[in-house]
Amino acid sequence: MAELKIGEQSKPRFEFRSFGQCFCNAHKRMARLSVPVPEKVWERTSDEIYIISAKNDINNTKIRDGKMDIKTFVQSVDGLEQWNPLMKGEFPISREVLEKEVFPAFMVEMPKLDKDTYTYDEFIAMVKACPDLAAVRVHKQRFGYMVNNTICEVGNVLINGAKVVTINSESTEIEDIKKTIADCGLEGVENINYLQAIKRVIGMSDKPLANE
Repeated sequence: MAELKIGEQSKPRFEFRSFGQCFCNAHKRMARLSVPVPEKVWERTSDEIYIISAKNDINNTKIRDGKMDIKTFVQSVDGLEQWNPLMKGEFPISREVLEKEVFPAFMVEMPKLDKDTYTYDEFIAMVKACPDLAAVRVHKQRFGYMVNNTICEVGNVLINGAKVVTINSESTEIEDIKKTIADCGLEGVENINYLQAIKRVIGMSDKPLANE
């Protein structure tokens, strides 16, 4: 039986993900096709802050439990996206990290930094002061599955309080994801990431949310 490994990966995964108002039929199929998964991933909730930049679509920055995580887009193969960790940091965060890693990832003008370290609140204040950045509250309620040896989930997501539903499949093996997409009835559904979905919900992008 395949075992779901959370947080363990030998190489960067490829991912299919979409957002909309309801994936009820696909969710039912995903749940029925899933092998048993560890109880810890049956249902998980989290509260995160995504830092969204109008200048950049290749770096995905989120803060959870006082830790900042930045992933960068690597490539797209057959419409599936691959992302790599770029930086992990904790608050208080040093001026050097902000100068060399964080604000360059946002691709915006560097704010004036006159302190050696910055707290979470001070960092968020800098983000809010920049017209090209937005700090967006994201609450996730995620239900985990495993189909065709791909890690899957369906999630209820609140983006600044606006509810959307997400569904995904990820693996190091592209063909396994494609089979899962077909088996769950998701062929032809737009593949977008959290960065793009949040931009659409908050109005930073004028595209409609997928599958509305």
